[in-house]
Amino acid sequence: MKQALLDASWERMISAVERVRERLLRATGALERAGIPYAVVGGNAIAAWVSRVDEGAVRNTKDVDLLLRRENLSAAIRALESAGFVHRHALRVDMLLDGPDGNVRDGVHLVFAGEKVREHYAAAAPEVSDSEATPTFRLLSLEALVRMKLTSFRDRDRVHLRDLIDVGLVDSSWCERFPEPLSSRLQQLIAFPED
Repeated sequence: MKQALLDASWERMISAVERVRERLLRATGALERAGIPYAVVGGNAIAAWVSRVDEGAVRNTKDVDLLLRRENLSAAIRALESAGFVHRHALRVDMLLDGPDGNVRDGVHLVFAGEKVREHYAAAAPEVSDSEATPTFRLLSLEALVRMKLTSFRDRDRVHLRDLIDVGLVDSSWCERFPEPLSSRLQQLIAFPED
């Protein structure tokens, strides 16, 4: 069924970004209060790193990705449910929807430290301890984040890596930090930025 288009609206665009920000802060705040180690990963982590260099280069994202230790999953679910989220497990992914009518597209998606997100991935997700405190949440280290993006290497991951390259956070000297095939993937992005 074709959906009717609404008028273009700055208010809706700003509201969409604010909802992601509020969801991120509510989720990380709940984990902080419960004393559960975590790190922000994914598009929000990329945006946080890029904003340190050039806020005009920040790209918005629609969901929240958090890195946790699997042994903390039950406690994390309880903490997040106390903040209004609803746990769902679908398509091999643990996620928390924003309320009973929440959408999978803009939920809180969980990634488990030390585990491969997909069986065929070359590397496991980093440890939660490979992160730093910011004034508002714990942020995955830049090197660990780049490794995650090189491992998954989907279209969105390549775009995120290009954002880091474009603002000078990552350059060709980084290639030696990673094993194959991650090193070659980064070399390809640096050599052919438009591919």
